[in-house]
Amino acid sequence: MTEPEDLDEVEQQRWLVVGGRRWRRQDPALPEDVAARLKSHLGRGRSGTGAARKRGDDEAVAAARHRTGLAKHGLGERGDPWWDQSDDERRERWEQALTELDALDGDGGGRGD
Repeated sequence: MTEPEDLDEVEQQRWLVVGGRRWRRQDPALPEDVAARLKSHLGRGRSGTGAARKRGDDEAVAAARHRTGLAKHGLGERGDPWWDQSDDERRERWEQALTELDALDGDGGGRGD
């Protein structure tokens, strides 16, 4: 089991350890406004998943999980590790995620809230 003290300084910047489990940290290069938009989508996805599960609506669960996954990719918590990506690849990752997330709302590039 991984413990926080088992990680060196670089690894501590990349991983968060909770209950012995490693979770990838969000990309520190994310501008504040971008991180806020992605976190808003993440929260709505998680909330939507719970609400849809209570209703027994499998299609809505899948849609909410899709939103959650896109937000996590944009944040750098899933997909290729952000520390292995160039600055341009990182920017492209979060811009693409926001484009897809905003399209889910029919927003086409607005705040997505």
